[in-house]
Amino acid sequence: MSDWLLQHEIALRTGIFAGLFALLALAQSLRPFRGVLSPWRRWARHLLLAALGTLLVRLLFPVVAIAVAAEVDAADFGLLQLGNAPFALQVLGGVIVLDLIIYLQHRIFHRVPWLWRLHRMHHSDTEFEVSTAIRFHPLEIALSMLIKIAMIVICGIPALAVLLFEILLNATALFSHADIRLPASIDRWLRRLLVTPDMHRIHHSATPVETNSNFGFCLSLWDRLFESYRDKALRDPAEMPIGLEQFRESREQRLMPLLSQPFR
Repeated sequence: MSDWLLQHEIALRTGIFAGLFALLALAQSLRPFRGVLSPWRRWARHLLLAALGTLLVRLLFPVVAIAVAAEVDAADFGLLQLGNAPFALQVLGGVIVLDLIIYLQHRIFHRVPWLWRLHRMHHSDTEFEVSTAIRFHPLEIALSMLIKIAMIVICGIPALAVLLFEILLNATALFSHADIRLPASIDRWLRRLLVTPDMHRIHHSATPVETNSNFGFCLSLWDRLFESYRDKALRDPAEMPIGLEQFRESREQRLMPLLSQPFR
């Protein structure tokens, strides 16, 4: 089963991403929470940014993360390989470790000035909807891949864990950025485990104290554990400003200003 999953990695990831993107785009179009201006134009621009990031990663790293993990598997190298734990436990541990790493990376990208210059393109979006999940500067995507590969080698994360985490991360990132609002009772129950749209929307607030909270992408555990969790927004979520104050003009949302943003 795991061999089949790894052999069909690209098709699986692409199919699940496309299906979830379409489903959530439809959901937020039929019952929007805040509403989105010119969604098709936004989606095209953000998909192009994602494609540029993927292209840059392929150029810089001919060997992708899953291939590196497969080599680590074969060599029995890394921290998770110690102790001869059952494979299922190694996979579960690998998924949890990867989610912790991306949480810590996210916090560091907010704290270190030159890393924030890369990451702030994601936050300069003045709207919050499903395509915001893929709005990252290509240089940030490439740097994130480098960090991921290094952690896979050090921790000895199995290839299957990498694949499952990538699928889970894509799914939860799209979900947590969607312009939808769950019933309060469901949101309270779900965010005990996962990051919900209401929880992550706070992170995209234009108010700095809110921007520097709720860093999780998948599991909500890390924000609670490391005291970065914020339960409620300071203002009505339907009306609170989204984005960054220095990038509020409409021209800042065009492709070339977005790509040049880290250098300005």
